[in-house]
Parts: sequence; C-alpha cells; structure tokens
Amino acid sequence: QVQLVESGGGLVQAGGSLRLSCAASGRTFSSYAMGWFRQAPGKEREFVAAISWSGGNTYYADSVKGRFTISRDNAKNTVYLQMNSLKPEDTAVYYCAARNSGIETFRAYEYDYWGQGTQVTVSS
Repeated sequence: QVQLVESGGGLVQAGGSLRLSCAASGRTFSSYAMGWFRQAPGKEREFVAAISWSGGNTYYADSVKGRFTISRDNAKNTVYLQMNSLKPEDTAVYYCAARNSGIETFRAYEYDYWGQGTQVTVSS
C-alpha cells in the first residue's frame, strides 16, 4: 500500500509560479511511475504530467507543455510539479498518483494510488 500526500498549493497571481510536492510512503517508491492530474469545479479530472520510475521519461498534457515540469527524487520518495507562467485556467485541485508499473501514462485508470489533492488557485 502506498500513501500519497500533496503539498504546495495555494493562491497565486497569473504569471506566477508554484511548486507542488507529493510525498509517498513505502519502500518501493522508486519502482512506481508517478503522475499529476487536476480537476476544476464542474469538470472531469484531467491529466497534467507523468514521469517514469527512473525519471528518464516524462509526458505532458499539451495545455501545460513548456510551462510545467515534473521531476522526482527517489531518495526522498517525492515527486514534484514545478508550475510556471500560471494562468487562471490552471485553477483546480491537483492530485498525484502512483502506478505499480514503472511506465508513465496519461490514463487515470491505470494508476493504483491517489493522494487527497491540493488546491491551486490562479487569480487574474
């Protein structure tokens, strides 16, 4: 069983930056692919970014490509999402997810564990 705890959300002005963190429990974190998803009010959960077990492969939604960066520190059991040039449409609850397979994916149903989420609000 893996427990995921997100942090780093908050209120920021458009154009600003935030860095989200997701701390994972368990000794096998380095074997999991990790992903970030978000859900805005009244909308379905959507893929944001994913990273392979080693960090060697990353994958981004078109809407965040060039602005967001996913990374991981396996020694700290933590995955990060650096968000720059934030826009009001980035406002959502952001969730991290872990997948038993080490291969990254954009499909939410392929992830096995989910965090509780952290709110990101971008004001215009």
